[in-house]
Order: sequence, then C-alpha cells, then structure tokens
Amino acid sequence: MTPAVEAAKRAGIVFRLHEYDGVAVGEGDYAASVAEALGRPAAQLYKTLVASVDGRLSVFVVPADRQLDLRAAGKRAQLAGKAEAERATGYVVGGISPLGLRRRLPATVDASVYEWETILVSAGRRGLQIELAPSDLIALTGARVAGITR
Repeated sequence: MTPAVEAAKRAGIVFRLHEYDGVAVGEGDYAASVAEALGRPAAQLYKTLVASVDGRLSVFVVPADRQLDLRAAGKRAQLAGKAEAERATGYVVGGISPLGLRRRLPATVDASVYEWETILVSAGRRGLQIELAPSDLIALTGARVAGITR
C-alpha cells in the first residue's frame, strides 16, 4: 500500500487501481508508454511534475500527451532535479503521485482535466496507477486548476 492509495482510502473516494509492467523509465516518452500499456489515451493519463516556482517547490499535474508550460507555471519556474523531487515527495521519479506526498506542496492541475469523467495518475510507485474523478483529485490535493500546458 502506498501513501497515495492510503490517502484515497482515508478520504473515502471511489477509485480503481491499475497495474502494468514492461515500461522502463528513461526510455522514450515514459508517460505515453504507460498510457499505451494501460490501453488508455495518453490524454487521460496525467503525469506529476515537481517544479521550483520563485524558489518554492510546487506540483503540476498535466496530461501525458502535453508539456508543462513553465511560463504559465510562474515567472521563475524550472523543473526540479530528480533528487530534489524525490526528497520533497517521498516517491521515486516515474512513480511520483500528487496524492500522499511526504510534505504538502502547492498543486496545480491542468484545466484539461475537466474533459474526462475519470483520469489516471501515479499511485505512488512505478507500475501502479490510480483512476479517480478529477474533482476528487482536486479536493484531495487542494489544487488550483489552470491552463498550464502547451
């Protein structure tokens, strides 16, 4: 059980777990490969990115088929390094979930999330995704919703 799954259970939301294998981090577009392994459109799978905005870490949840627009994220935004992201979230890259973070970070979810009845995000480890309603993700993370992709 991961902290992400525990957070979803504690909140009493409806969710479904999906396991997959055969996707290696660092080989091609990882998120798109995960979507393919799950038989879902890449636009329905959301990746969790950690970025520094004005010196503070934040979480950005964006569709796998798009890129985070750093200008939309903040004036001085840059992606966090692997070690910094892992240390702040408690998860390894390729398994970073917006749920159950080691410490709560400000979160922003891309506005495209409303195009789906459910979305998939990492459940806190490589090989495991959690499917949930966008409204539940937003409520559990305290996220703001904005157009943050290109």
